[in-house]
Amino acid sequence: QFKLIVENPEKPVASGLQVTAVVEYYPESEDDLQDRLLLLIEDDIVDIPLLGLIPCCYLEIESEINFGAVTANSKIISEEISIANHGSASGTFKISYDGVVLLNIEPTTGVVKPKSIKTVKVDICTDVPRVIKEMIKVELEGHGCTEVWIKAVVVEQVLKVLGVSCGNILECIHFGPVYFGSSKTEQISLYNESPECMDWVAVLEDNAIGGEMGTDLQRSADAALQDLSLKNRTRDVDVSTLILCIPNQGTLLPYEKSLITLCFSPKKFKSDFGVNNSSLKQDYVLFLRFEAVGNKDGYLQAFMNHPHHMELALTGSGLPLMLTFNPGPVIKFMDCFLGEQTQVLCTFKNESESLPVTFSFRKTAHFNISPEKGKIKKKSAKDVIFSFSPHQIGTFEVKQVVDIIGTGLEKNNLQVLKTKSFHQIYLSFIGVCKSKRKNILFKINPGITPMISNATGRFVADGTGQCADTAPVAILKSTQTQIHTHRINRNCEGDALIAFPNDRAASIRPSEWNKKYRTIFTKTERYNYIDPEFSYNDCERLSKEAHKEYYAEFISSLRQRRLQKDATRQFYIYNNSVSIGLKPAEGLKSPKISITDFHKEKLQFKMLPLDENCLLTSRKLAAIGSKSSIKEIWSGLSAMPSSTQEKEDCTLTLTSKQLHQILIGPSTMDFGDVCVYSTTARKLHIINNLLVHIWIQIEIEIDELQQTSPLSQVVPPLTKTHIPIVFETNTPGMFKRSFTYTINNQHLGHVLVVAKAVSVELELSAKELILNPIPGYLAETEFRTTVRVYNPRNHPAEFTWKPIKTDRGTAFSVQPAKGFVEAYRDLECEVVWHPRFNSPEAGEFNLCVRKGKKIRLKCFAKVTIHT
Repeated sequence: QFKLIVENPEKPVASGLQVTAVVEYYPESEDDLQDRLLLLIEDDIVDIPLLGLIPCCYLEIESEINFGAVTANSKIISEEISIANHGSASGTFKISYDGVVLLNIEPTTGVVKPKSIKTVKVDICTDVPRVIKEMIKVELEGHGCTEVWIKAVVVEQVLKVLGVSCGNILECIHFGPVYFGSSKTEQISLYNESPECMDWVAVLEDNAIGGEMGTDLQRSADAALQDLSLKNRTRDVDVSTLILCIPNQGTLLPYEKSLITLCFSPKKFKSDFGVNNSSLKQDYVLFLRFEAVGNKDGYLQAFMNHPHHMELALTGSGLPLMLTFNPGPVIKFMDCFLGEQTQVLCTFKNESESLPVTFSFRKTAHFNISPEKGKIKKKSAKDVIFSFSPHQIGTFEVKQVVDIIGTGLEKNNLQVLKTKSFHQIYLSFIGVCKSKRKNILFKINPGITPMISNATGRFVADGTGQCADTAPVAILKSTQTQIHTHRINRNCEGDALIAFPNDRAASIRPSEWNKKYRTIFTKTERYNYIDPEFSYNDCERLSKEAHKEYYAEFISSLRQRRLQKDATRQFYIYNNSVSIGLKPAEGLKSPKISITDFHKEKLQFKMLPLDENCLLTSRKLAAIGSKSSIKEIWSGLSAMPSSTQEKEDCTLTLTSKQLHQILIGPSTMDFGDVCVYSTTARKLHIINNLLVHIWIQIEIEIDELQQTSPLSQVVPPLTKTHIPIVFETNTPGMFKRSFTYTINNQHLGHVLVVAKAVSVELELSAKELILNPIPGYLAETEFRTTVRVYNPRNHPAEFTWKPIKTDRGTAFSVQPAKGFVEAYRDLECEVVWHPRFNSPEAGEFNLCVRKGKKIRLKCFAKVTIHT
């Protein structure tokens, strides 16, 4: 079967030349052949083996598929395994698996072409935590049966709260005693102990069992029960103002730790009727829950467990400032003269048994304090000296501010504690400074002098003052006197200024060019010398006026701009659907409300937009959720954003806290037993608890869910709706697939669909019937009874009763003999025995279900023979 095609050279082959021979192979059977080719080179013989092999396949497959560590989040995850064919002929493979873990293997059979690779997809469901180690059998052509192991570790998605220094799991944070108005912080680590990224959010449980807000736990039970206003005080308290968690949302990478700062800032509760007992201690026991952002199956009452979360208890006490003054708070100083000083010794006493007090006095004129700042230990006292050193004569009543120094958070950086004043105490200082008596001697001044003098200039007080560097200018209105006015100056302008004779020393100095001065007696225009080297000329005066006008217009424009901004701000404040811009006390009368109405109003939780730094609380979520549930919309929603507001809202990137307020579920939709060729629908609930629109888009590539519609909806704020998920299959067996959805075309989620496709089935109320004669009737009459046919499936079932005939025939009949039983309904059939000569007392029927299994019914007639 080998053929040699060659022309042997007649002459020797020169160096550098070659001779080509062709060997052809024509196999006639599927057998491998072997031969040899002899090459004669002068005296040498070269033996060249010839092998003729039949083309065959050489298939090879990987021995293991390892999914690694994955999170139990009810997702369908896939891995691929390759079957390589290294041979020269196509090879077939067949995969078999009889376990319960693997969901889908595609394809299970196929052909691998030569020098190519075939990919097989293997799916598993991460619905419950477990260790998967399954084996599938792969039959490879020419290689036999090969075992392939499927391995995976499905773990729970766990959040842990760890201590920063020790690294142990924390269950409680004790803040201890803290003054009202001040703050105390503690740091924790939030640990993502799972192999996937996790979006988390912190929720403060303000209605949890065991929580306490503002209760003095050291009081007796009777004393606490007698405080009837306690419930009213704590009922409407926003607990998110007491506890601050920074950050309160975020994303954790696999096995990543994040540093969290918790801040406790107690605030004093007030009673309903304005009575405020500042000496009461207020204890707090709160629970902070860290949970993963996802589907709220517990809220939607689905079949899955609640999302995994970590709960941390927070305890702390709010203490009032108990600082007393002796004497105080009104402190009176002894009267003193200018230049003297009086002192008062005051004792500061800290009545608190738990915390020290740090104080600081603000500076006040005429009063000195020593020491100005200090610290008083618990149950201790400190002496402070108040000094009154007046710098002028009079009575001084001042309010001295005492700042109590503590720690608090900065507004710009909430993670940093800053020392600041969190409380002020006011003391009243009263002091009187008297003047000393001084004898004033007068001496005669015979002439007019530029110094300060009395009206006549005769007597001048000695020692009452010092002469100024420049002489004063005495001026008055010219219309106020006309005694010695010269007749020529009778008609002088009324706004001319009059100069006294004693202003001569200042009369030749430069003055305003447009002012005229006249003498006091004749009102003759006074000569006023202006030095041209030091005064402004006309151009300079105009330039100066232009500058003044320019800057006046500039300042006016700034004011107008500021007023315009304020008007715009006020417009946006009042331009909403709630406020119509009415100002208080403009003709509207306040309604008269009673205490009962006041309590009812306080019970209604006010819904306000949540601040990013403010914690979510369980009461806020419940209040928003109740309002969203009331506003339920089933139809009429748009598939795409249309209005400007919808387009703006649906492009927002939502935070973890906002995603936590969007409820889409259940995350696992269990259809149960579903008949093939039938259609079943379940509701996918969507609850939007945000104040903005959201856009939900569903992506379904599964043939069994193609009837689902609509696949896109814009959900308005505070609205509840649903999308019907329609399931239809023609293949019996277990079904587990997942589909994905997106929120605002950015945030991804998934829903697992579980169903068991079964055939149509009917059930009988009894498999055996005994027919008894009816009392009072003759024995020859018919025996009757009933059997109930029940349809437990979701599809109507067509049935037919077929009797099983024997040699003696049958005496039983069933009515109706055929018909339909609607889904989840039943039908009562009547079984009759017809007595006659030699009729059998037993009979059997087959309940034949179209596209279903048969059910056998046995019937017996109980005949009583009377003798």
